[in-house]
Amino acid sequence: MLGNLSTVRALVWTDYRLALLFAIFIPLTLLIWSWIAKSEAISLGMTIYWRVASLMAITVYLMIGGLSIGFITALLAKVLIPLSLWFWADINEEIREQPKKSLHLGFTAWRWAMSVYCALGALVQIWFIRCAFSSDLLGGETCQAWMEPALAFKSYVHSGLTPGFLAFWGIVGLVIYATYLGYFLLVKLGRQGRSALNQ
Repeated sequence: MLGNLSTVRALVWTDYRLALLFAIFIPLTLLIWSWIAKSEAISLGMTIYWRVASLMAITVYLMIGGLSIGFITALLAKVLIPLSLWFWADINEEIREQPKKSLHLGFTAWRWAMSVYCALGALVQIWFIRCAFSSDLLGGETCQAWMEPALAFKSYVHSGLTPGFLAFWGIVGLVIYATYLGYFLLVKLGRQGRSALNQ
């Protein structure tokens, strides 16, 4: 079923539309809302989310350049994002203790919805992870379908720039991301554990 090109295209475009909703518009609203409401825990949680979710933006630029590593970063993003949403013990505790107001309920609902979206998305990405190691990436239509939304984004936002130039910046972003993630795992995690509020 997932080998059918029209089915894959529909799946890919649905995934990108859901990503716009769950990964950009709703979290941006929640971040601004948390600033206005002066909710330190939710504000910090959303800031951490945006740092981790930047891997999705990096993936788009890698896909624009037709780089197969984009299939790996897409899967990693779907794994790391829900981890970042639930990992911090002090943020979770403070949010549980907050009054059940609109912001709290909105954040909680989005966190669960985002986790479900990422889990389902990760299962789909695993199915297509072969595209990252395929020698016929540029000729494989089902693999190419995953690059169509990224190329559409390029035509709207970066129409004057070449795919190679944008892919270069995607690689730069990935190196910076990997460096920061490595520093967090090897240094910061051992120092602060699962505490995010008192860094």
